[in-house]
Amino acid sequence: MGQVMNTLAVVLEGPERLALARLSLCEVAPEDVVVDIEWSGISTGTERLLWSGRMPPFPGMGYPLVPGYESVGRISALGAAVAGTRRLGERVFVPGARCYGEVRGLFGGAASRVVVPAARVTAIDESLGESAVLLALAATARHALAAPGARPPELIVGHGVLGRLLARVALAEGAFAPTVWERDAARARSDGLYTVVAPDDDPRRDYRAVYDVSGDAAILDGLLDRLAPGGEITLAGFYPGALSFDFPKAFMREARFRIAAEWKDSDMKAVLAHIDAGRLSLDGLVTHRQDAAEAAQAYRRAFEDTACLKMILDWRHAA
Repeated sequence: MGQVMNTLAVVLEGPERLALARLSLCEVAPEDVVVDIEWSGISTGTERLLWSGRMPPFPGMGYPLVPGYESVGRISALGAAVAGTRRLGERVFVPGARCYGEVRGLFGGAASRVVVPAARVTAIDESLGESAVLLALAATARHALAAPGARPPELIVGHGVLGRLLARVALAEGAFAPTVWERDAARARSDGLYTVVAPDDDPRRDYRAVYDVSGDAAILDGLLDRLAPGGEITLAGFYPGALSFDFPKAFMREARFRIAAEWKDSDMKAVLAHIDAGRLSLDGLVTHRQDAAEAAQAYRRAFEDTACLKMILDWRHAA
């Protein structure tokens, strides 16, 4: 495996400057696998912030970068140390890669081929197909629900993909059906497993567990108005700026706040177990697909078309 490999990748050169570029891949280490990507998802949370230039600074942040943390593909080459534990042709989920030399991988999954430590990929059932790009968000939802002492959601704010997965995973884990808030009428349709309403049409003011996935940094005071005494607000989305709230409101309710961050291996295992047992479905959440050659149009549509729940790029015919 001594030859230099390359890949076709989505590269964000700067805010709203996206291109497809041929990049050299790093050398394959003994613990690595090479994965030929079939599909990658476009995140309307963190990737929108990277694309728009509104991502808050953090260590390692900077352009140019390859985005993407929702990729599915097949193993096409094995490092010497993993030849006995992985197999060629195995379909896997890839949560990103850092294999592009001077071009950053944030998070590096939007490419036709990646080099990644074998320990970072997850073997998946063939039947999942393109819907497996949703596994990271499903695991993120499960992570928000699984914290010690966390209450299951009575109210979920936002009916995008993460909000829907929060509701579905909560039901898979035995919770009662939550209420979900959504202002956009096109997104308010539900599969009947729970109720979706506009906030103004919901009179309830005694929610004990509120999960916010709206990404709206100005929403906390409105949520405090709906919270029961001793209730908890879980921030399960990502926010581009500072959050603030009216302290007297929180004080009078003895409100609790909790932040849910990145999923863990245990969350992914739990999600796959729910899927295998038929308790959790990923159906109906991938709404738009475009060839990877049309990445620029796909990213813009994913961020601007409210009817687009999840856009995926198809890399199977990438040169």
